[in-house]
Amino acid sequence: MQTAPSEPPQKSPQPETREALNELAAEIASAAGWIPAIEAEIGKVIVGQRYLIRRLLIGLLADGHVLLEGVPGLAKTMTIKALADSVHGIFRRIQFTPDLLPSDIIGTLIYNQQTQEYLTKKGPIFANLILADEINRAPAKVQSALLEAMQERQVTLADTSVPLEDPFWVLATQNPIEQEGVYALPEAQLDRFSMMLRVGYPAAEHERQMLKARPEDHPVERRVSPEDVARLRVFIRDTVFVDDNLIDYIVRLGRATRHPAEIGRPELAEFLLAGISPRSYQHLLALARVTAFMHGRTYVRPADVKAVFADAARHRITRSIRAQAENVDADHLLEEILRAVPIP
Repeated sequence: MQTAPSEPPQKSPQPETREALNELAAEIASAAGWIPAIEAEIGKVIVGQRYLIRRLLIGLLADGHVLLEGVPGLAKTMTIKALADSVHGIFRRIQFTPDLLPSDIIGTLIYNQQTQEYLTKKGPIFANLILADEINRAPAKVQSALLEAMQERQVTLADTSVPLEDPFWVLATQNPIEQEGVYALPEAQLDRFSMMLRVGYPAAEHERQMLKARPEDHPVERRVSPEDVARLRVFIRDTVFVDDNLIDYIVRLGRATRHPAEIGRPELAEFLLAGISPRSYQHLLALARVTAFMHGRTYVRPADVKAVFADAARHRITRSIRAQAENVDADHLLEEILRAVPIP
């Protein structure tokens, strides 16, 4: 039987404890001060999509790459571009096409006949924020070139490993309905994305506002530097507490995607071929920490884990042929798992 999440014990702090708590609260408020400013800047050119904007910021602060999936015309690229404009860093947009080569992304070595030396020509991946537009249009060789960059934050040119910028963040978009000239992302690359966000159609009122809006009259201003993002990531990691019970909860959720019989739902095994990886636990934990921080807390609740579980897992589970034939969505399977796993 599920029980309500327990709150940290509330005690009357001693004066020095109360002072420390007040200082911590002030530090959190100061650290998170630029988050509403970025949301306001993006809101100048993007009408609605508040859920998408907030999820992108969670991914940014959790140091995780994000994959956006949606049909054309939903402002996926524009939203990412607005976010990039609000961050004072190096931004590169790569339009993925079937004729793209790995060297077009990571760079190559050029031989100089005069000096008889090889010169390193860096590709567009050497930036703080990468927009990989229509990533599923590129062939496997190009997609595999991103694997090392997304995981190890470095690329290998010949026999030399070259570190990437810090912070380094990949935001990719893909069209779920297009079939021609499209290459499905391999599971190994999907697992490098900490979140996959599904972008849906806006509400009717928001569509009316889009027709009236003139984004060119409201340019996005830069509000934060890459160094600020890096410092806030470390602050969240070191400040937001995660109880051991929540660690166990994340592990139980992950194992339930691989062995649903352990949570009393053996029938789900007919719809699941593979569950989420141990790497996804780290992503889920980081996302839950940032979610708690966004709510002004220094501790993670089970609700924070549940809020980001589908975003962190929907692209990592592999559905069976039966699930695809019966149109059983990944989100539905994950929701059933959330219901079956007891809340600590």
